[in-house]
Amino acid sequence: MAARADPAPEVELDPDADWGLPGWIYHDPEFLDVEIARVLRPSWQIVCHESDLAGAGAYRTLDYLGESVVVVRGEDGALRAFANVCRHRAMRIVEGPEGCARKLVCPYHAWVYELDGRLSGVPSRRDYPALDMAAQGLKPVDIEIWCGFVFVRLEDDGGPSVAAMMAPYADEIAPYRFEDLRTISPVRERARAVNWKNVGDNYSDNLHIPVAHDGLTRLFGDSYAIAAQPWVDKMSGRLVERPSRNPWERFYQTHLPRAPHLPEEAQRLWLYYKLWPNMAFDIYPDQVDFMQWLPMSATTCVLREMAFALPDDGREMKLVRYANWRINRVVNAEDTWLIERVQQGMQSASFTAGPIGASEVCLRSFAAKIRARIPEARLPRAPAAGWSRRVRGHE
Repeated sequence: MAARADPAPEVELDPDADWGLPGWIYHDPEFLDVEIARVLRPSWQIVCHESDLAGAGAYRTLDYLGESVVVVRGEDGALRAFANVCRHRAMRIVEGPEGCARKLVCPYHAWVYELDGRLSGVPSRRDYPALDMAAQGLKPVDIEIWCGFVFVRLEDDGGPSVAAMMAPYADEIAPYRFEDLRTISPVRERARAVNWKNVGDNYSDNLHIPVAHDGLTRLFGDSYAIAAQPWVDKMSGRLVERPSRNPWERFYQTHLPRAPHLPEEAQRLWLYYKLWPNMAFDIYPDQVDFMQWLPMSATTCVLREMAFALPDDGREMKLVRYANWRINRVVNAEDTWLIERVQQGMQSASFTAGPIGASEVCLRSFAAKIRARIPEARLPRAPAAGWSRRVRGHE
C-alpha cells in the first residue's frame, strides 16, 4: 500500500528540507533543556474534557516539565488554571489527578485559596510583615477551551491557539460533536524508553504503515493518506469492504453501527490529527481517543491517553469499541517495538541524519519548525558541552 501525501505548505525555504533531524537531538540532555524552553513550555497541552469538571470545585491536574497545573471550576461556572503551588513555601496544594473542593487549602500551613485563585485565609496573618493578600493569589496559567476540551499553556510566546491550529479542519471535525463527548476511559499513562520526538515522528510517518502494520493495511487497503498544515498533520484511512481474516478486524468491519450524526463519507473513515508539537486526536465513527507524549528525560517519555464518545450504552456499540481497542492494542505494540529500536539507532555514533522523502510531508513540517526554533538542530553532531547555557544566555 503506497500512502498518498498532500504537499506540505511552503512557509519559507528550508535549506535542510530534504534531511531529517540529526540523531543527537534525540538523546542530548542539553537539547531537551532548550526544547523545553522554546517548544514545550510555550505549547498547549490537554488536561481533560470540560464535562469532566461538571460542578463548582471540581478540579483536574496535569504534571509535566517539572510543573503541576490545576484546572478548577469556580463558583461562577468558569474554568481557570493555576500553578499547583502555594505562594507561601511552594507546597503542592492538591494531590492526585482529580478531585473536588470548596476551597483550595495548602496541606503544609493551611493557607486558603478560593476557587478563583484569591488568597482568602492565612493563619497568624499578622506574623507576615510583607504579606499582601491581593498579590499572593495562585499564579494563573493560560487556559483555552476548544470544542469542549481543556488545554493549558505554561508560557505565551505568541504562538497560535488550539482553535487556530485546528482551523484548517474545523468543518471536517464539526459533525463529530466534540462538545457532547464524554469520557469513557480514564487517563492512562504509559512510560516509553524513547525521546518524545520519536513518538510524534512515528505517529505522522506514512511510509511505515504497509511495512509494519499488517492490520491497518488489511483495514485500509491503499486508502491511507497524509497531509501537513502549518500546525497540524492529518492522516486518514477508509475501511475496506473486504472482510479481514483477523477476527477482531472483521467484527469491527461487520458490526460498526451507522453514526446518524456523521455524513456518509465519514461512516467508515478513521482520522488522525497530530497537533504541534506533541498531541494527537484519533477520530473513529465510534469514539475519539486523545494522546500526548510528555518528556521525562532526553531518552524517556510518558504517553498520556484518554478516550471519549457520545453517550451510547448499546451492547453492539460497546462490543465495537472493544474491537477497536483490540485492533489498536496491536498497532500500539508494533509502534512501541519500532520506536524503541529507532531510539537505539539515534544513539549510535554511526548515525547523523537521514534523507526525507518528498512524500514524508509531516516529518518535513515538524523538522522545519524544530530547526526554526532551535538552529542547532541543523548541526550533524552535538556542539561542545555547555552550548545550551550559552544560547539561553546563561554564560
